[in-house]
Amino acid sequence: MKMSWLWRWIKRIFLFLFILQLIYIILLKWVYPPITITQLGSLVSGNGLKRDYVSPDKISSNAKLAVIASEDQLFADHNGFDWKNIKKAIEYNEKKPGRVRGGSTISQQVAKNVFLWQGRSWFRKGLEMYFTKMIEWIWGKQRILNVYLNVIETGEGIFGVQAASTSYFNKDAKALTKREAAIIAAVLPNPKRYKAKPPSAYVSSRANWIARQMNVLEKDPEIQSAIK
Repeated sequence: MKMSWLWRWIKRIFLFLFILQLIYIILLKWVYPPITITQLGSLVSGNGLKRDYVSPDKISSNAKLAVIASEDQLFADHNGFDWKNIKKAIEYNEKKPGRVRGGSTISQQVAKNVFLWQGRSWFRKGLEMYFTKMIEWIWGKQRILNVYLNVIETGEGIFGVQAASTSYFNKDAKALTKREAAIIAAVLPNPKRYKAKPPSAYVSSRANWIARQMNVLEKDPEIQSAIK
């Protein structure tokens, strides 16, 4: 009898949590997250929190195109996952366990940064897959890209492309040139290690590669639809 009562309460709690997170996902289709776990961690660690959420029309198309060129060139085509890239990352990590190569799409990174914590456990990865599918279904590509550009870590204690733009180039994200956007995108794989100002030789080289990729991708009509 006691076990039956306990099981009923467990189911109610899980149902409540499911409804709560579903409401939160739907709400974030129109509002920005008040804070993410990564941002909170930056505050607690003493690195501060510099961010400024801005609407899509306040972000240069160069910035939108740069992060797609750098992080997820199939963003406009996939349903949240780039399975070929994920497979390559798994194979690489198995061969070189001392190094970590990511295979996450922009959608997966948004799911991780907005709803979850940093880590590599299978449990967290499972939750990441769930939230990725949900935001692809509920938000759509343009909203996912906008949230990504607002919450992504772009430096120590710096989050979002607007804060990065004002910190590194003394201008709003709307005014970013192709080169400046490429430099910001170049530090995204490891913003605590790579610096946008002054850019290292590696960051400059990677920014050059990103700019070349941007020149190719900007002709794609599906990419244009995602960044408008």
